[in-house]
Amino acid sequence: MKKRRKICVVVTARPSYSRIKSALTAIKDHPSLELQLVIAGSALLDRYGNAADFIEKDGFKAVAKVFMVLEGENPTTMAKTTGIGVMELTNVFYNLQPDAVVTIADRFETIATSIAAAYQNIPLVHIQGGEVTGSIDEKVRHANTKLADLHLVSSNDARERVIKLGEDPEKVINTGCPSIDLVKEICFEEQLTFDPIKKYGGVGENLNWKGGYAVVMQHPVTTEYKKAREHITETLEAINKLDYPVFWFWPNVDAGSDGTSNGIRTFREMKKPQNIHFFKNMDPLDFLRLLKHSKALIGNSSVGIRECSYLGTPVINVGNRQNRRLRGNNVVDVTHDRDEILKAIRAAIHSEKYPSLNIYGDGDAGNKIANLLAKTELSFSKTISY
Repeated sequence: MKKRRKICVVVTARPSYSRIKSALTAIKDHPSLELQLVIAGSALLDRYGNAADFIEKDGFKAVAKVFMVLEGENPTTMAKTTGIGVMELTNVFYNLQPDAVVTIADRFETIATSIAAAYQNIPLVHIQGGEVTGSIDEKVRHANTKLADLHLVSSNDARERVIKLGEDPEKVINTGCPSIDLVKEICFEEQLTFDPIKKYGGVGENLNWKGGYAVVMQHPVTTEYKKAREHITETLEAINKLDYPVFWFWPNVDAGSDGTSNGIRTFREMKKPQNIHFFKNMDPLDFLRLLKHSKALIGNSSVGIRECSYLGTPVINVGNRQNRRLRGNNVVDVTHDRDEILKAIRAAIHSEKYPSLNIYGDGDAGNKIANLLAKTELSFSKTISY
C-alpha cells in the first residue's frame, strides 16, 4: 500500500479555523492523506473564545498544542509571540516529520509556521495568499507567499498577484476559500435555527431579536493600535443610538486588542447599553447562520468582505483594516465617525439582501485542496521567474 502523505495544518486563531475547516475534513477523509492538526496561539485561549473547544467538538484531534501568546496586545508582544512560535513549532515539525505544512492567511502567528517549516526544508503550502489589506497583515501574507512552495489562493485576483510576486504559475492554484464551503452548507436555511443567547450565553441584555438584529465584529487596526479605544468608542456610540438589537463579538488578539476590549468593558459598565449582547466566540456554522439572517454586519472583519459577499448580507466596513481587499457591492465603507457609522447602519437595516457573489469560490474548496495535496509534487525548491 502506498504511504499516505502526512499533512500538518497549523490553526493559530479563531478565524483561521473557519477558513480551513472544510479542508481539514477533506484531508482527514482522503485515503492518500494523514492529517496532523496542530492548534496554537490564541486558538487555545479562553479570553478569545478558545477555538480548540469547537475544533475538538467537530471531531478533530490535535497531535500537538502550542501555547505561544504573550500578554500585552502591542507590536512588541506580537513580535515576541512570533519568536516563541518559531521555536515551539520547529520542535513540533521535527517530531512529526510531515510531508508538508499548511499555513493559513495572514495572522501574525502564521509567519512562525512558515519560518519553522521552510528552514527545515519541509514543503510549505499557503492558503489564501495574494490578498491585500494595507496593514501588517498584508506584509505577513506576502512574506508567507515567498516562503511557501504551493499557493492555494481564493480568487483570480489573488492568483495574479502571487504570480506577479515571482511565483511559478503552475504552483499557484485558485481553489476558492474553504470558508465559502461552510456558507454554502447553510445558505438555504430560511430562518435562524437556534437562540444565540440561550445557546452561547454571553454578557448583556436578553434581547428581543426575532424581529431583526445586526452583528458587530470590530478588531483593532495594528498599524493604528494606539487609537483602538478611540475607534471602538465611535462604533459603540453609534450602536447605542441605534435602538436596534445587536450581537457583538470580541476582538482578535492583535496589537491594540487591549484598548478595544477595555473600551467595550468601560462603555458597558458606564452606559449600560440596552440593545447589545456580547459574545466571545461561536461555532463557525452558527456564526454564519447568524450573519445570514442579520440585517447587517458592522466592523472591520474580513468575514464581511469574504463570506458576506456569498451570503449577500449588507456590510458596514469601518476604517481601513480591509483596505484594497476584493469586495462585492454589499460593502459600504465608512470612517471611524459615529454619525457616519450610524447613518450607514440605518440605511443597511432597511435595505434588501444583495445577490450572492462567488468571487471567493463556489463552495468546494476543501475537496480541491485535499486532492491537490494528494496529487501535487511537493518540493521545497522553487522555480522562480522574476
